[in-house]
Parts: sequence; structure tokens; C-alpha cells
Amino acid sequence: CLDLNFSFFSLCLVLLSVFGDEMKSVSVTERDSITLDTDIKVQSKDMLLWMFGAQETRIAEIYNQNMFIYDSNESFGDRLQMDNQTGSLTIRNIRTEHTGLYKLLIISNIIRGNSCKRFSVSVYAYLPVPVITTNSSQCSSSSGSSSQNCSLLCSVLNVSDVTLSWYKGNSLLSSISVSDLSISLSLPLEVEYQEKNTYSCVLNNPISNQTKHLDISQFCHTCTGMSVVMLVLFTDLKGLKCTLMFPCSSVSFLRLCSVLWFY
Repeated sequence: CLDLNFSFFSLCLVLLSVFGDEMKSVSVTERDSITLDTDIKVQSKDMLLWMFGAQETRIAEIYNQNMFIYDSNESFGDRLQMDNQTGSLTIRNIRTEHTGLYKLLIISNIIRGNSCKRFSVSVYAYLPVPVITTNSSQCSSSSGSSSQNCSLLCSVLNVSDVTLSWYKGNSLLSSISVSDLSISLSLPLEVEYQEKNTYSCVLNNPISNQTKHLDISQFCHTCTGMSVVMLVLFTDLKGLKCTLMFPCSSVSFLRLCSVLWFY
């Protein structure tokens, strides 16, 4: 292996002044595989060196037609593969901790020249499907209207670099975002019980999304109320009058509950 006693950055500064630099940005979802392509075919005298992170940790190398994968960085384990024909680096079952800058140094013959390549890799966590819940203890009525509203909450746990949004059809109603911290997000929504519009809660990051569609009939039920029914019972013997009260469990029966019953 090549004994590297110089800084990759310092060497690249020299090479950049003559040969130029390439930077590619790559995004991927965790658990997937990604390949960083060199776009070359390795020649017999070529030396290729892959490094990762601010510490420029050496992770893979081709030297004198020999290929080496280093496991000194325990975070990669056996995830690294290198193509001996091209020197392209593949990371399998990638994780969020593999986000960062990957650097490739190519020292070649005079005809092709030397070069440095950089890959900025962003690994996004796998997105969970949002969960919609309803607070059945909260019942409200629209101002100036007899219609009742249903309070909903869309939630996700332990997420980062995401946006959580409510949509009415294709129109955005509200959203909330979080950047680096892994936290739980919740976003409320209030709809009418009899509403026929289509609602959905969407969790997304720059490369993927998860959607939970709202079935109002499943989550929203009319509030249990109390209405009084007066039952008047007469007897010729004692002239007894009796008043009873009982609840009506559905708004559709409110009119029936106002009926006077006589015996």
C-alpha cells in the first residue's frame, strides 16, 4: 500500500491549479446502495485513493493493480466495494452516518494526467408513514353555523430533515419543518364532520415522501350530546307527574328528543 504522509487537501490544491476539480452531489435513502463513479478505466500504472470525511480517512485504494479496502473506519464494516476495472466505489446498505465528503485522488500517466474528484453524499433516513389521530373529547361548532368540527392530529416520531404537511386536495394548508435534530412532529387540523373534501398528511424530505390519506368517516364521528326528553305520566288516582332526562347519542335524533310523550 501507498504510505501517505501528506494531506489529500494539500495535494489536491496543487493538482487543481493544473488539472481542475470535479464536485458531484449525491442523495440517497438509508439502507439503499450507492456507487460513486470515477468515469475512467484503470490503467496498469494508475493509483486511485478514496478518502472520507474531514479527517480524510483512507477507505479504499488501487495501487500497482492491487485493490485494498480498509476497515479502520468501523462505521463502514463490510459495506464497501470497489470495481477493479474503474475504481468506482460502492457503499451497500448505507446509513445516515455515512453522510459527508468523499474524495478521490487519481494519479495517472502523462497522457491522461492526474485529477481529484469530490462527492458530497447526503443520506436521508427512511421515512415512516404519518399517523392520524382524533381527539374525540373535543367537539366544537363553527361560528354562526350549526355544523360540528372534528379535531385531528398528524404525527411522526424520531425524524430529522423533514417537512410535515396537511393538504386539501392538491392545496397546501399548513406545514412544519425540522432540520438536524431527531424529534417528534405533530400538526393539527380541524375539519367539518360532513365535509366531502379530500385531505392528506404528507411527510417528505428532498428525495422521498410518505402520505397518509384521511378518511373523515373513519376518524370523525358526531359528538355525543345531552338532550332532554320530557315524559309526563298522568294517573287518575294520584295525579302523578314524572320528568325523565336521557342523552341522545346522535345529532340526527335531536328533533326526536324534543317530543313530548304522554301516557
